[in-house]
Amino acid sequence: MKDDKNSGNSYKFFTNKDCEYYPCHKSLDEINCLFCFCPLYYMEDCGGDYTILDNNVKDCSNCVKPHLRENYDLICNQLKKKEG
Repeated sequence: MKDDKNSGNSYKFFTNKDCEYYPCHKSLDEINCLFCFCPLYYMEDCGGDYTILDNNVKDCSNCVKPHLRENYDLICNQLKKKEG
C-alpha cells in the first residue's frame, strides 16, 4: 500500500488516535478519520452498509465505507454527482 505522505496524497487520509471514540470500528486495521461523519449520510442511495431503524433513522454503525483509505475518490465522486 502506498504511503500517502510521500505520494502527495496526505490530504486523503489521516487517523486521529487521540479521539475518545478511536477506534470506532474494531474490525479495521487502519481507519481514515477524514470522513468521521460520513458526507454521504443524507444520500438515499449512498452505497454503504446501513439499515433503517423502526423510527426511520438511518443506522450506519456497521458501515466502514468512509473509513477505508481506498474510498476517498469514490466518496468525492458521489458528492460531485449529487451536486450535478
